[in-house]
Amino acid sequence: MELKQEVLKILEENRGQSISGSALAKKLFVTRSAIWKAIKSLQKEGYNIIATTNKGYCLAPDNDIVSAESILPFLHGTAASFTLDVRKTVTSTNTIAKEMASQGAKEGTVIIAKEQTAGRGRLGRSFYSPTATGIYFSVLLRPKLTIQDSMLITTAVAVIVAQAIERIAQVPVGIKWVNDIFIGPKKVCGILTEASINFENGGLEYAIVGIGINISTNGFPEEIKEIAGAVFEEKPEDAPVTSMLVADILNHIAKDIDILSSKEYLDEYRKRSFLLGQEVLVMKGSEILPAKAIAIDEKARLVVEYQNKEQEALVSGEVSVRPSPQKL
Repeated sequence: MELKQEVLKILEENRGQSISGSALAKKLFVTRSAIWKAIKSLQKEGYNIIATTNKGYCLAPDNDIVSAESILPFLHGTAASFTLDVRKTVTSTNTIAKEMASQGAKEGTVIIAKEQTAGRGRLGRSFYSPTATGIYFSVLLRPKLTIQDSMLITTAVAVIVAQAIERIAQVPVGIKWVNDIFIGPKKVCGILTEASINFENGGLEYAIVGIGINISTNGFPEEIKEIAGAVFEEKPEDAPVTSMLVADILNHIAKDIDILSSKEYLDEYRKRSFLLGQEVLVMKGSEILPAKAIAIDEKARLVVEYQNKEQEALVSGEVSVRPSPQKL
């Protein structure tokens, strides 16, 4: 670990409190001059570190730059042993996580980025993920389950994310089947689960859960603002809310890592699903079929009833479902 990262770790652990340069130097076995240079380097990167004569250095409470050091103080339990790899810009956190998984990276490896240049959503769609407005991260899991049950991971993580946003932002959160998180009428988060199959036993080699959250909509194009919302209308200035939110999600994924593929989360998922009982449009290739969403079954499939009264259980990846315009 570089000296400036060690300094940042101590400042994050004592956020809002002043620590003298001599205390930092003694703790890290370096000179006060080396500490001063590390502080200057961090300030150039945007960290709001206040230097006060006879008091030392203080990381301001409103500093919300995401780093491994900013997240770690909020992790507990099994999540504290997760491997956090924080990068400024990536093509896609899922892409990098898959590369690392294929090279043997352990479960609990987390790739976190402040910007994606090639973010992806379901069905190959692009996911708008610019810097300074959101946080994007992927978690590597190695669950013991079949590909047929992998959809349950997405529903479990959707509930975990919805609950975390409610705790941090204090706003009601809904879920649009299968992987979109909404505040009011606007999407604030997308979840993409991708898996690799072990052909010898038919189970999963690994699963990558990618999560992209809009923290604010500053700088969003007007056409995107029509459909995309954010967790905060105005970000709080007294807490590192982005790091807190990531940590909250990781804490609950880690706590329930062995039951993410079970049906423990389904009841809560159904309660938060705002499609149930609604008229919807089922998209199948070039066809758009009117239907009604009537249930979410035990495999997390959306059960719809078409106008001819026939029912079908829809599977993630096969179709796209959108609310009917008449019910918006």
